[in-house]
Amino acid sequence: MIDDQLPAAPDAFEANRRYLGSVAYRLLGSFTDAEDVLQDAWLRWQAADRSTVADPRAFLTTVVTRLCYDQLGSARARREAYYGEWLPEPAVSYADGPDTPAELAERGESVSLALLAVLEQLSPAERAAFVLHDVFAVGFEEIGTSLDRSPDAARQLASRARRRVKDGTRRGGGTDPAEHRQAVEAFAAASGRGDILALMEVLDPDVVWHSDGGGIVRAGVRPIHGADRVARMVAGLVAKWFTPDTAICHALVNGEPGLVWYERTGGTVGGVLAFTVTDGRIIEAYVVVNPEKLGRISPVTAP
Repeated sequence: MIDDQLPAAPDAFEANRRYLGSVAYRLLGSFTDAEDVLQDAWLRWQAADRSTVADPRAFLTTVVTRLCYDQLGSARARREAYYGEWLPEPAVSYADGPDTPAELAERGESVSLALLAVLEQLSPAERAAFVLHDVFAVGFEEIGTSLDRSPDAARQLASRARRRVKDGTRRGGGTDPAEHRQAVEAFAAASGRGDILALMEVLDPDVVWHSDGGGIVRAGVRPIHGADRVARMVAGLVAKWFTPDTAICHALVNGEPGLVWYERTGGTVGGVLAFTVTDGRIIEAYVVVNPEKLGRISPVTAP
């Protein structure tokens, strides 16, 4: 029976590639790092004695988790030395027409940019347990195997991570998508006009603006607090940097309504904005302008 199964075994990695890439990205917050992990995982899969692998998906999940776990320690050191605020690399797609079943499935396992930023506060083991269990519904026995812990220890890690995520997340989340989109549209319209009063209407009084330029593009080194400061800053940035060639388009950023701006000539993406919305107002904005995190994003397919 095992010999009959072996010819299809090499395809098991490709069959699970999208899932494995999703796990790696959510554990690391970087597509580049996730791709490096997948390459290493593929090499280990090729070298594995597959006759002893009863469940290729579980085996590969364990391999990817361990590789990510090893990377998270060094990644934390790099991000502590990062210029300004480090934000995860955004995942951008453009909504045009009804969702397909595949798009709905991908949306269902999306993790917002805000949550990915909060996950940076967790230990590598806590992050792995939380992501695997709460996002991908992996059982604690399998998580324990991946982390060399008992199932009970894995359960405790996920529980502790859940509490820390709750403590680190501002109010909000779970906003109706239509309400979220309406707030983003109002923000885009007010920004385009440089209308400070209209911006104040859509921003929560205690809004926090996060930005990541990586020391390559000018951006705030620390978060900016308060609707008045954020509104005036946004209006000033638009007046100074946006030209008639600049276009703003609506997009899904990590599964939630957000914005992408780019130059029509050449199609260079200048930034991605993600938002957390509560009661129709934006309580947090995450702005990625570091070009090293925007290279994968194209405005060509934007509606």
